[in-house]
Amino acid sequence: MTAADLPGNPLTLEQWRQVDALTRSLDPLQVRWLSGYFAGLDAGLRQPHPLPASPSAGNARSLTILYGTETGNAADLARNLQSAIVDTGMTCTLADMADYKPRNLAQEQDLLVIVSTYGEGDPPQPATGFFEFVEGRKAPKLDQLRFAVLALGDSTYEFYCEAGKRLDRRFEDLGAERLAPRVDCDVDYEEPAEAWTKAIVAQLGAEPRSLPAAADAPGSLRNPVPPVAYDKRNPFQATVIENIPIVGRGSSKETRHVEFSLAGSGLLYEPGDALGIGASNDPVLVATLLEALALTSGAEFELKGRHLTLGEALTHHYEITAATPRFLDYWAMLSEADALKQLQDSDRAGERSVFLRTHHILDIVLRFPVRGVMAQGFVSALRPLQPRLYSLASSLAAAPEEAHLTVAPLRYSLHGSERSGVASGCLADRVELDTTLPVYIQSNPHFRLPGDDAPIVMIGAGTGVAPYRAFLQDREARGCGGKSWLFFGERNFRTDFLYQTEWQTWLKEGRLDQIDVAFSRDRADKVYVQHRMKERARDLFAWLEEGAHVYVCGDAANLAPDVHQALIDIVASEAHTSHEAAEDYVRSLQADHRYQRDVY
Repeated sequence: MTAADLPGNPLTLEQWRQVDALTRSLDPLQVRWLSGYFAGLDAGLRQPHPLPASPSAGNARSLTILYGTETGNAADLARNLQSAIVDTGMTCTLADMADYKPRNLAQEQDLLVIVSTYGEGDPPQPATGFFEFVEGRKAPKLDQLRFAVLALGDSTYEFYCEAGKRLDRRFEDLGAERLAPRVDCDVDYEEPAEAWTKAIVAQLGAEPRSLPAAADAPGSLRNPVPPVAYDKRNPFQATVIENIPIVGRGSSKETRHVEFSLAGSGLLYEPGDALGIGASNDPVLVATLLEALALTSGAEFELKGRHLTLGEALTHHYEITAATPRFLDYWAMLSEADALKQLQDSDRAGERSVFLRTHHILDIVLRFPVRGVMAQGFVSALRPLQPRLYSLASSLAAAPEEAHLTVAPLRYSLHGSERSGVASGCLADRVELDTTLPVYIQSNPHFRLPGDDAPIVMIGAGTGVAPYRAFLQDREARGCGGKSWLFFGERNFRTDFLYQTEWQTWLKEGRLDQIDVAFSRDRADKVYVQHRMKERARDLFAWLEEGAHVYVCGDAANLAPDVHQALIDIVASEAHTSHEAAEDYVRSLQADHRYQRDVY
């Protein structure tokens, strides 16, 4: 048992990790000083002890790292950057755009920004408020600011790294000076991000830095939280202990419940977090691609000091489905196909994006055949195979050392052949009990249960119900008395009511206070969750006025915007106010972290 397990411990898991990491780095004298510091706070002495001043504090500039993230990658890079900075003896403030007060930009001096792009050029949902302020009329002049932007994105989208580009342009428009040119990173962002970090740290290291006041720098610990033993770069080999369909016979879709054992890993997570899975490519697809290339599985090559066979590389290490602009450039060079060369033109970005979404690598290879392809050259045009993230459908409090997922395999037809998702197809078709897969925990601090017994409204469709199962498991295990309300949508009641028995049990026991369901294919006029929300508009608005937290999980293209608009309409109707005022009301829910979304 650790101190985090002791009865009455009021700290959250993340707070405990920070406390534990800090205390491990202190010597006895520092521990005694901190004990006196906290004793003073407890006695009502609320002014923190001033930190020692830097010898050059009089002319040094402050430094802030600001990140915006949807899946956690930008946050991880920001923490790595902070660690690299403090290792040189400098100090800095680390802040999430979701929590940062954008009016403070007027006081910033040096700002390092790491931000991902969501969908077609949008900022991460938690960072929406920050972008609205910066790009709005109230944004201050930033003549005093120096900045640098690291942008994350996916080159298969037309508006690649657009969120980072927007901030880069806007800061310049507001009068800020670039510390360094913006760097755009694809999904294999690790190497360019590391190079950017080293360059920025080296550049700033030659300048004097002041120590920010402790009260203004909650993220400026000299000893940042160290990474856990198992993470994205070093995943844990977890055993599959359950893998069953959870839809009824005759269902028009496939959904599975998959359980992993985390025994011996030390991995911890909270409801709302995700499990990253390092799946492998379909062996049939690998064989088909090798045949199309006229290459053998056993062909050996060297890449970055590693000796690999081509079959091993294409199965476990590289993305061989989605084509990228990098692969398009490579194949256009080899094939000299006019159709591909035309897509390289700068004014063809939209056409290029559509082509890449509708053609996998195999489709391009078959449509524009090339003789004599070299194994090493082909692999160099691919990007690394990325882990896939799935919302956790379990709570550690209810299922110790286990991680549960709700998986709907992605299946579709393209160019006359059947295709499936890399990870979802692997889990559905090739993973049997006792199989091991590399996994890690991806924290999602923007999708969290409230710390108190506040009411919660959970809105989701299909596999979007997964985190809500974790929410109720956790509240039940902790004996939480907060009210809960579920809006759930799927196709058919008889076959697709996911975890029906569990919801009904929680409803009977009073753990779940209300449930409204929408099964779109059970009637001629299709009904979705947003329709059920409007039917219950009066009660739903009453819950909001009582302080309820609203969660949305599921499809980003349809569910999320439809539910968002329904919330605005409900507020406008029930509060008898204008559409603009209702938008402000919903925006305030987001700012107060009472309206959180996990959409994909």
